[in-house]
Amino acid sequence: MTHMQHPIGTGFTAASTTDDVLRGIDLTGKNVIVTGGHAGLGLETTRALAKAGASVTVGSREPDRAALAIAGLERVEASRLDLVDPTSIDAFANRWLASHRPLHILINNAAPPSPKEIVRDARGYELQFATSHLGHFQLTLGLLPALRAAHGARVVNVSSGAQRFGHIRWDDPNFATGYDSRLAYAQSKKANVLFAVELDRRYAKDGIRGYAVHPGVVVGTNLNASAGPEALRAMGLIDADGKPIIDPGRGKKTLPQGASTIVFAATSPLLAEIGGVYLKDNDISSLDDAPKPLTADSIPSDVASHSIDPQSAQRLWELSERLLKA
Repeated sequence: MTHMQHPIGTGFTAASTTDDVLRGIDLTGKNVIVTGGHAGLGLETTRALAKAGASVTVGSREPDRAALAIAGLERVEASRLDLVDPTSIDAFANRWLASHRPLHILINNAAPPSPKEIVRDARGYELQFATSHLGHFQLTLGLLPALRAAHGARVVNVSSGAQRFGHIRWDDPNFATGYDSRLAYAQSKKANVLFAVELDRRYAKDGIRGYAVHPGVVVGTNLNASAGPEALRAMGLIDADGKPIIDPGRGKKTLPQGASTIVFAATSPLLAEIGGVYLKDNDISSLDDAPKPLTADSIPSDVASHSIDPQSAQRLWELSERLLKA
């Protein structure tokens, strides 16, 4: 799997926007699902794909609120989806399958803000792992018939450079002990990458390719806003007046710059024969296992080899299946 994990020279950069990478791409007739596609990076992704001609369904816990956010966008609709409620996930997938529409692009984007104290779902599962990974895992498996029917589909998991610091707690993924919100976040983001690797291995033969994406750090999303202004200032993400510091070369991006790698993974013909990889800055990431701390001047985000390890990816898949059946 690692032989494909290297930049391919796409011609795009960290500063490229969604409109840049979609220029010349016609998505007319393509069906897309974007979880959390009504806010932040998700909304920019929805807007850009719809502008390119796609029909987009936004999955949201609050479809009425989502409908207001997407009002005025052509070929965009909202549908109820709660990623920590297995019944809601099955209902969403079944509604889609009942429509007999092929699914060309599934963007697993939704993620909760990191809680300072542990939050669990009704099953007792830790919120970030349950939402960002397990919910999307169940959703993707439920939509497999529609993905197969597309005869060429892509599943894009929105991850983070935090995968570098992540470890799957194989014996305690739900933090029965030792909860730390940062560790929980990093675990969920590493899981996003490993899921893409194993999905691609299992289903590339069916025309379904998996990708994981680091969008960069975008101030203004609910996820990053939850850190609070002091933390954002300490990380060099906002200035003394609270205004975002935009420096795409250092990973600090606008919404159109951040969402660009998501839509690149979802649509670029340059990836036609490539899958199971982690992308950043509109290209495949380099592999980098050198220890690099997170500082205000440096946001390390290249993929670490442990995040794309095929044995770990298969092990996570099997763990996820067990957790869904429990």
